[in-house]
Amino acid sequence: MTSASDSNFLIENSVKAKLPSLAFVAIKDTVLGKKYSLALHIVDEAEIKRLNSTYRKIDEVTDILSFPISEDTGEIFINLDKTKTEAVKFERTFENFFAYLFIHGLVHLKGHDHSSTMESIEKRIRSKFHI
Repeated sequence: MTSASDSNFLIENSVKAKLPSLAFVAIKDTVLGKKYSLALHIVDEAEIKRLNSTYRKIDEVTDILSFPISEDTGEIFINLDKTKTEAVKFERTFENFFAYLFIHGLVHLKGHDHSSTMESIEKRIRSKFHI
């Protein structure tokens, strides 16, 4: 298990895969604020499917799941295999699509559901970080 952390941000990479070089903390702080505590978990297909089945009652592999724990704490789970597949489907590089998903998960943790407002927020954040 590989992990990296800052006082309010933890990356737990249980699949030990190389992650894109992103300004994770700066992106997190822009969307959620510096005081928000976030854990980003990189998990395999079996784990993301288990989580999706348990918490969303959808028995499928997905690329990302976001779980707010409290007003200022949350977790994001990303499956790299599905992310790579989806990147090709959407004609993006893996790094770009990973960043897109990370931002998407953060905006969900901010309390937004899929909508034009959410898309607008994501677009602004992606633009700020050149994603």
